[in-house]
Amino acid sequence: MTQPNIVVIMADQLAPHFCGAYGHPTVKTPNIDALAARGMRFDAAYCNSPLCAPSRFAFMSGQLISRIAAYDNASEFRASVPTFAHYLKALGYRTCLSGKMHFVGPDQKHGFQDRVTTDIYPADFAWTPDWEAPDERIDKWYHNMQTVKESGEAVATFQTDYDDEVEFAARRWLIDRGRDRAAGDNAPFCMVASFIHPHDPYVAKPEWWNLYSDADVPMPEFTLTPEEQDPFSRRVMDGIEASYVPLNEEEIRRARRAYLANVSYFDSKVGAMVKALKDIGALDNTIVIVTADHGDMLGERGLWYKMNFFEHSARVPLIMAGPGVAKGCAANACSLLDLLPTFVDIASGSDAIFGEPIDGRSLMPLARGEADPVDEAIGEYCAEMTPYPVFMIRRGPLKYIHCDPDPPQLYDLSKDPLEKVNVVDDPAYAEHSAKFAEDVARRWNSESLRADVIATQKSRRALHAAMEAGAGEAWDYTPPRDATQEYVRNHMDWTVAATRYRYPPLKETKE
Repeated sequence: MTQPNIVVIMADQLAPHFCGAYGHPTVKTPNIDALAARGMRFDAAYCNSPLCAPSRFAFMSGQLISRIAAYDNASEFRASVPTFAHYLKALGYRTCLSGKMHFVGPDQKHGFQDRVTTDIYPADFAWTPDWEAPDERIDKWYHNMQTVKESGEAVATFQTDYDDEVEFAARRWLIDRGRDRAAGDNAPFCMVASFIHPHDPYVAKPEWWNLYSDADVPMPEFTLTPEEQDPFSRRVMDGIEASYVPLNEEEIRRARRAYLANVSYFDSKVGAMVKALKDIGALDNTIVIVTADHGDMLGERGLWYKMNFFEHSARVPLIMAGPGVAKGCAANACSLLDLLPTFVDIASGSDAIFGEPIDGRSLMPLARGEADPVDEAIGEYCAEMTPYPVFMIRRGPLKYIHCDPDPPQLYDLSKDPLEKVNVVDDPAYAEHSAKFAEDVARRWNSESLRADVIATQKSRRALHAAMEAGAGEAWDYTPPRDATQEYVRNHMDWTVAATRYRYPPLKETKE
C-alpha cells in the first residue's frame, strides 16, 4: 500500500469560530475553506491543555499532560517520550519541523529528522509558574491588557518575521522533496509547518489589516463582569489584569480586527503550503491537516487569550483533506492527542509500534465518513493562574469542568453553545452531573497531581537560577547550515549544481 505524505499546518491560538469554514460571517480564509470543502471538518476538536507548550507536547506524544509531566510553558518535554516523528521515521518517512513547537529542554528535535528554523519562544525553564504563590503576577511573561490596548497595524513584527521565515523554509524543504523524487527517491514525508499567528500581540501587516473595516468585526457575543465570573475564570481575569484594566469598545474592536487580519495572514500560509505541494506534484498523495494548539477568547465572557476550557479557548480547528478522506463534517468529540495514532494509521503502522501507552485513537474512521463509537475529549490544565489542576471532559454534547476548590460546571452545548448556563445543579442533569463527578474522581488524584506540579516547579526554578548564573548552555535551537555546500562553489561544476537545483528538471531530448 502506498504511504501518503502528511503535511500539518498549525496555527497558534486560532479558535475555529474565527474561520470561514466554521461559519464566521466576515473572515476571509479561502485556503482553509477550500480544504474543508474537499475534506473532513471536525466540529468538536479540542486541545488537551489550553496553553502553548503543554498542548503541543500532548499533540506530539499522543499522551495527556499528566502522564508526561508537561504542565506549563516551562515544563521539559523529555527526550525519552516517543513522538509521532519517531514513529513515522521508523515507518519509512522523512520528517521535518518548520516553525514553532515550544520544545523545552536540551532535546530540540524530538524525532524530527530535519528542523529548519529556530523556535520563537524560550527553550529553558524561565516561564515556570509558582503554585505556592498563585496570585502573584510575573510581569515579564504573563499576559496583560496592554497587549489589547496596543493592537493595530505595523509593517513588521517579530511574529511576521518569524512566520515568513517558516513559510520560506517549509516551502524550500518541500521543493527539495520534489528534487529527491526527480532523482528517484520516493520515500514518503511528513512535514509540520507551525506558525505563530494569529497569537497575540494583535498587530497585523497593513495589507491584511486593510482587508477588513470596523464594520466587518463582530463584537463578543457574551460578556461577564468580574463579579459574575466563576472562581477559576475570575482568577484568570485577575491574572491577565482584565479585572481592573478596563477596555473600551474601540480597543476591543481594534484587537478583534487585527486578529481577523492575522487569521487571513495565516490562511495565506496554508495556501503557500498547498501550492508547494502542487508544484512538486505531491498534492494528490498528501493528507493535509490544518489545526491549532488552542484558541483565543478574544473578549468572549470578558476573557482574553486562553488558559480555560470554554469553547473559544479549548476548541481548535481540525480539517483533513487528501487521499482516503471523505467530504463532510464529523460531530464526535476528539482532540489533538488523537493525531499521533491517526498518523501511524495513515502510515500503515499498528499499535505494536507504540513505546508508551497512547491516550488517543485514530481519527481515520471519522475521516473516511465512518461511525466512531468514541465521542469524548479530555483536557487538563496545570499552569499559571490556578493553584490546583483543572480538568475537562467533553462527552457528546455535554462539557464538565472541575477544579477541587471551585464549584463544578456543566454545560449542554447542544442547547447552550455560548455556555451561559451552568446546569450542574439542574435536576434534569442530575444523573449526568453525578456520573461526571465519579469519572473525575476515578480518573485523577488531584492532590497527588498538585504535589507533583509543585515539586517540578521548585526543581525548575532552582535549575533556571543556576542556568542564569552560567551553568550549562542555552537550549534555544539553531538550525544547522553549511553555506559552503550551497548554491555554486569552487569545488562544484556549476552546470551540475544548476541541474540539481532546477525543478522540475529539464526533460532529456532525443536528437
